[in-house]
Amino acid sequence: MSDDLPGSPATAPDGLTAPHAVYEACLERGVLAFQACARCSAAIFPPRGRCSQCGADALTWRASAGRATVYSTTVLTPRDRAAHAVVLVNLDEGYRMMSRIDDSEVAIDERVTVEIAQVDGRALPLFVRNGGDR
Repeated sequence: MSDDLPGSPATAPDGLTAPHAVYEACLERGVLAFQACARCSAAIFPPRGRCSQCGADALTWRASAGRATVYSTTVLTPRDRAAHAVVLVNLDEGYRMMSRIDDSEVAIDERVTVEIAQVDGRALPLFVRNGGDR
């Protein structure tokens, strides 16, 4: 059944069972992780205890390739730093997440790629433009 699941297999760090803690630990290792349901094959994000599609608790951890398409964007212009875009992106594995792109010129339907960056001592999934690849 795992051949039918999106993404590639990911291993949860030993001793962690809380979904968000596993997600953050994977980010620290440089992996954008999400869950997939072994029952219905749905990609699940944000992490949770049961499948949001069928209710099963047969969730496995998967690694995303980090390629996505911008679904929605808005530009924020803080007083004390450069403008940046807050985006909703559709990951190729079949889930949507919110993130940031430090480029105010990003457009809807533009292809982007994740880069896991250390921000204020935490690993965060930030996206970068792919230079016009749509």
